[in-house]
Order: sequence, then structure tokens, then C-alpha cells
Amino acid sequence: MSTTKWAIDASHSEINFKVKHMMFTNVTGKFETFEGQLETEGDSLENAKASFTAQTASINTGNADRDNHLKSADFFDAEQFPTVTFESTSFTQESGSDYKLKGNLTLHGVTKEITLNADFGGLQKDPWGNTKAGLSLTGKVNRKDWGLNWNAALETGGVLVSEDVRFEIELQLLKQ
Repeated sequence: MSTTKWAIDASHSEINFKVKHMMFTNVTGKFETFEGQLETEGDSLENAKASFTAQTASINTGNADRDNHLKSADFFDAEQFPTVTFESTSFTQESGSDYKLKGNLTLHGVTKEITLNADFGGLQKDPWGNTKAGLSLTGKVNRKDWGLNWNAALETGGVLVSEDVRFEIELQLLKQ
């Protein structure tokens, strides 16, 4: 079977994350500038190879002061570490449209293996005859595993920023 290449259609995709703030609400952010590829055998996702790169300076939480703090050395250190990358090590079908995507996430100069839950939305042709695939990814990591340690204690106990970061990623892939 031949190898099929897919590219992320960035205009129809989102790389979002959520972090609990003050221990009781979530702040959502996203990366505005990213690219990624998927290589499959035919149209099957089983054993697909995935790669992804986001520009850390493109982080957007809807608040310029917070975004600047996240780009600083306290968090992403965008000047020294301009990208976040992911390279898959396995892509396996669990059942039906549910898959597990494992790979190496490199962030802040540290590489660690993560596992994401993947829901394959299927294949469709758009009105211009292009074949598209839909993929939703979710997962959670501890930011301290990548050296993002900054925090502030709250007067009532607890901390300002949760250690857990949840990913909510919506991808539309374009068959090349």
C-alpha cells in the first residue's frame, strides 16, 4: 500500500489548552501559528506518523499581559525556545473511531513522551474536490515536567496556576 501524506489545514484547525486559574476557573489559550503533517498507509490511521510544530510566540489567551508573561522566561521562554514540537511514536486504534496517539513532546528544551486520546471524525470531500480528514485530540500533562515551574501562592491556600494543562485540539487534515 502506498504512503499518503496529509497536512494540517490551519484555517480549519485549533490547538487549544486549558489551565485552572486560582484553583476554580479555567483559562483557555491557543497557538495561532502552527503546522503539522500526518503520513498514513492509504487512508488508515493505524500506525500513522504524526509531526507538529507550534511557534511559542504565537500563544494567545485573549489577554496581552498574560500572553507576554507566558512568552517570558517564567514559562515558555519564547526567545530561547521558539517552538513546541511533537513527533509520534505510535498511533493505535482502540475501538471504532477511538485511537491513542503517543509521541515525544518537546517544550522548553525538554522532551517527554505523552499520550493523547484521538477521535477520528472520518473522511469527506470538500466542495472543491479535496479530501479532508477530521481528528479531535485530548490529553493532559503536568507543566512542571517540562520545567514550567512559575507559580504564586494564594492567600486562602493553593496556587494561582494549576500544574495540569489539558489539550483540546481540533484538526482538519488535507490529503496531499
